[in-house]
Amino acid sequence: MPRCSLHATAVLLLVILKEQPSSPAPVNGSKWTYFGPDGENTWSRKYPSCGGLLQSPIDLHSDILQYDASLTPLTFQGYNLSANEQFLLTNNGHSVKLILPSDMHIQGLQSRYNATQLHLHWGNPKDPHGSEHTISGKHFAAELHIVHYNSDLYPDASTASNKSGGLAVLAVLIEMGSFNPSYDKIFSHLQRVKYKGQEAFIPGFNVEELLPERTAEYYRYQGSLTTPPCNPTVLWTVFRNPVQISQEQLLALETALYCTHMDDPSPREMINNFRQVQKFDERLVYTSFPEGVILSLALAGVLGICIVLVVSIWLFRRKSNKKGGNRGVIYKPATKEETEAHA
Repeated sequence: MPRCSLHATAVLLLVILKEQPSSPAPVNGSKWTYFGPDGENTWSRKYPSCGGLLQSPIDLHSDILQYDASLTPLTFQGYNLSANEQFLLTNNGHSVKLILPSDMHIQGLQSRYNATQLHLHWGNPKDPHGSEHTISGKHFAAELHIVHYNSDLYPDASTASNKSGGLAVLAVLIEMGSFNPSYDKIFSHLQRVKYKGQEAFIPGFNVEELLPERTAEYYRYQGSLTTPPCNPTVLWTVFRNPVQISQEQLLALETALYCTHMDDPSPREMINNFRQVQKFDERLVYTSFPEGVILSLALAGVLGICIVLVVSIWLFRRKSNKKGGNRGVIYKPATKEETEAHA
């Protein structure tokens, strides 16, 4: 990202954090939902930042995209845990969450960002379009977030969450397709955390396998947490290419969990746990890939092939016509008299 853009964004973020009131937990605890009386339309009453600037998620469309050649590929350190190690899987009433070890971290940003947790957002069986970010208005089936905090500046994710440059989130868009064995290492344990507050240890695995192919291609922008308190302190990396999970896997995610405790007399299914797209204000989204250039090169390549094909056909026909013309000429040797006359 150009230095001037980084500086301007940092200054804007500091102003926002200074002027916006803090977002303490409401008196009734973390009672918020995605719909109903405590749904997202009411979040800003208890959490003022949710109605502020730099909110996420957003729609990624061509009008706000700018190629930035300085955006280099990220590297993922400590993401591969052996099966002998364990992750803690939890149901927090809003999503299914996997607690990650702090030695798992990203390299390639201006600071070191240690992992803290990952979680998912999804829709429902009748409308399986539950991603938070959209691309040109298109929703994907689900979305994975891997949350990291700035460990160079802050001791833990909780401290970093409302500080400038505090968080960095990797977002993976998920579409329906073929069965994904890596995602099944989470999905196969969902029944063990069916109700809010339930926890289960699951075998370790390579978290990097949850990422898409070509992770060097991504969108980058400054935004917020997509859940209360919606702090505008997140550096987002949204990977351009989605991953696939099967319809059966998606259905398991959409039907296995509840937002309520096991003994709640009014159980609520955990569905549609995604925030609506937010206003983008005057921000830009930087891309690590020159989308327009790639498209131009592709079109130029197609045009070049067409030209070569047309020229080849023309040369072939011209050669064929010449051969046909030569067949109509009869060679007749000159007589002695004609030779003498021309001498």
